[in-house]
Amino acid sequence: MNTPNPNLTPPTLFSVIIPARDEEESLPVTIAAIDKVFQREGIPHEIVVVDDGSSDRTWEVLNELKARFPSLAHVQNPGPHGFGRAIIYGLNHSRGDAVVIMMADCSDDPEDAVKYWHLLGEGFECAFGSRFIKGGQVFDYPKVKLFVNRMANLFIKTIFNIPLNDTTNAFKAYRRTAIDGCRPFMAPHFNLTVEIPLKAIVRGFSWQVTPITWRNRQFGEAKLKIKEMGSRYFFICMYVWLEKYFSRGDYRRPDDRV
Repeated sequence: MNTPNPNLTPPTLFSVIIPARDEEESLPVTIAAIDKVFQREGIPHEIVVVDDGSSDRTWEVLNELKARFPSLAHVQNPGPHGFGRAIIYGLNHSRGDAVVIMMADCSDDPEDAVKYWHLLGEGFECAFGSRFIKGGQVFDYPKVKLFVNRMANLFIKTIFNIPLNDTTNAFKAYRRTAIDGCRPFMAPHFNLTVEIPLKAIVRGFSWQVTPITWRNRQFGEAKLKIKEMGSRYFFICMYVWLEKYFSRGDYRRPDDRV
């Protein structure tokens, strides 16, 4: 269902969910960039940074940044930890009727988040970006990770028979109703990045794709470890695939059930 609902009320508050573990160097740049663009565009927002068990000065840096950015609403995930768990914790502690998941390392462009906001305002329930369609760009993507990324997304695109070719990217936006309609979430790690959009598609929420830009991190180390995540991605894909083909629509939004 890729058509917007013009009867949906435009969202009123955009919650930016940022999971962060040992990101003391990246966060000042990331938060400043998001706040600057959203302020310029007049987007009411809060920036919910989830400190997910950092061992560096991430929490102290966030406390310092709060004085500069009143929109910052940082929280600490007491555990258990994990990328997916941090996002869920942030979703549970955010106030917006629309949410966007962004990375702490400034790899996601706030200008693209503005595109998402407008798509949600047009009546879409989900806004997905792709780095691999016309207008999309990637900068300094490690070659091995790029190859694995394209193979994984081709697999997902094929088994779900969907046109989306960048499902694994965490940077996506949703109306709160879509997030709540995809619960409960099972993925505790990076595989949450495929669980949410695939559930949203399977359960009948409307969505639109727009080209986006991605840049490799400037500080710190990437947290995603390919060897550790392969089986976890596969498990979540199969879990949602079984729902799609064998649940007989039991989990679809009420107005879509037959």
